[in-house]
Amino acid sequence: METSQSMSLLPLITNASLPVQLVMGLLLLASLLSWWFIFLKMFAIRQAREQTDAFEEAFWGNPDLARLYRDFLDERENAGSLERIFAAGYAEYVKLRKKGDMDNSAVMDGARRAMRATYQREMDDLESHLPFLATVGSVSPYVGLLGTVWGIMNAFRGLANVGQATLAHVAPGIAEALVATAMGLFAAIPAVVAYNRYAAETTRLSSRFESFMEEFSNVLQRQP
Repeated sequence: METSQSMSLLPLITNASLPVQLVMGLLLLASLLSWWFIFLKMFAIRQAREQTDAFEEAFWGNPDLARLYRDFLDERENAGSLERIFAAGYAEYVKLRKKGDMDNSAVMDGARRAMRATYQREMDDLESHLPFLATVGSVSPYVGLLGTVWGIMNAFRGLANVGQATLAHVAPGIAEALVATAMGLFAAIPAVVAYNRYAAETTRLSSRFESFMEEFSNVLQRQP
């Protein structure tokens, strides 16, 4: 009965050595943070995708660029990434056109640079926290393995004080050590899956933004 209780999860954690407990605590913190960022990115990317769909529909359904820009100014706080890219390019285009002493190619170059700068800021925001998920996914198994190695070393070191080593003496120490590996995998697997999915989603959004910038540049070139 005592053996079964000592082999349950909570006693294995509380009875582990201090270095192994520190490793477990670090992995638990990394896991909690990664799950927090996973849900943050899930909602952020879903919102970005919906806002992109809505603005593309509005842009191609309404040829009045000035009206679209006024709508952006009225709803600036709720604007999506693509709408901010459009607004940056259109505002720069209008400002340079008003100068009157610049040829069309210089005006277009300025508008493209404005859109490109906004695009970079929006992509930095969309890709935030992804490096953390990648780090947790790649490092956590090794951190857990470090705790396991340390725990197994302590388990075999404790056998020096035992006259006759049996499975009952070795099993609890090894089980405590293997919990660290399990926690490392528990932290790493969701982080890796989320990173791969969200990296693919941000890549698709990036392609849509770049395609829009090229198409919008063509629209601006045709302006009278």
